Amino acid sequence: MSRRTQAERDAMTVEIGYALVSGAVVAVVTFAGIVLPALLIDLPNVAERVLSRAGAALGAAAFVVRVVHVLWRFPRTAGERRPQPVRPSRPGRTNLDS
Repeated sequence: MSRRTQAERDAMTVEIGYALVSGAVVAVVTFAGIVLPALLIDLPNVAERVLSRAGAALGAAAFVVRVVHVLWRFPRTAGERRPQPVRPSRPGRTNLDS
């Protein structure tokens, strides 16, 4: 197991910070999108509670999904890069004999 360079550690720190901040933004937007109608429309107390709890639950789920999605795409080591998609060397040619 090789040691990580300072640049790799810094990149990992920035990526974790980005994942947390973007996850928080997505969670707040999700929560606000669900709770905002309850604040703008006069709803019964039960409906307001249901919407606020649903907003909190979906906001938390959106946070977790966003953080996992961002961190999953980050390479674990400097040598580990996602392989490039295979592209034909001669696009548009289907004849394999020439």
